[in-house]
Amino acid sequence: MPELPVKKVGIISCSGEEMAEGTISRLATRRVLETLQPERTVTICLPLFLAGGEGERAFARHYPTIAIDGCEKRCAARGTEMYSGKPAGSIVVSDLYPRRNSELGSARRLSNQGHRLVKTTAAATSKLVDRLLGPRPLVGLKPAERPAVATKAVVTCSCGSGIPVKTLTIAGREIEVAALPVIYQSWRDSGRMPDQGVSPEMVQLVRVYNPIPENEEDAWKQAIALDYARFCSEAK
Repeated sequence: MPELPVKKVGIISCSGEEMAEGTISRLATRRVLETLQPERTVTICLPLFLAGGEGERAFARHYPTIAIDGCEKRCAARGTEMYSGKPAGSIVVSDLYPRRNSELGSARRLSNQGHRLVKTTAAATSKLVDRLLGPRPLVGLKPAERPAVATKAVVTCSCGSGIPVKTLTIAGREIEVAALPVIYQSWRDSGRMPDQGVSPEMVQLVRVYNPIPENEEDAWKQAIALDYARFCSEAK
């Protein structure tokens, strides 16, 4: 198995600053990143994403994302879908607490109910992460012994994901394929040469980091086989 960065979920939060729900969405995002899922999530900056940040948009094309919106306008979810793809999960804070927003406090100072809603929103987001990546292993720990808070968690941006990307022509389209150079090297190091073809196991490894439509799998295999042969010939 190649040494690749662990697959993560990108969290995109509401950037609205005029309502308490926007503040709640951002605080909930930080709680997920720093406490609930520190090793499996990164944050995607919505303003930079909408302004054309290539790092943000490339990450959202290759990794699952969750949009946390403050209200029914769903700016984060709609912006993500417009420029990269439909989010794998979506949460709307106002749907979790469909009452008068005055009960939540203000955008600058949340009420006690507002802070409780931060925890509720973060917990709902964490459940979506588990659904996308599978539950976190907690081997040998009783429920009471499971840590509630991670130590010295660092919030990372999607721009620093470190995944190498290569562009292939597949089914008549240019497609950025994540992690391909590292995968090629791992195949070559393990003695899997181009004349052996691309096995289902090899395709499955590519699929870990890239969504492959079922009706295009043969086209992907053909493009990868040709490019892998080129990679091996250049590496001699």
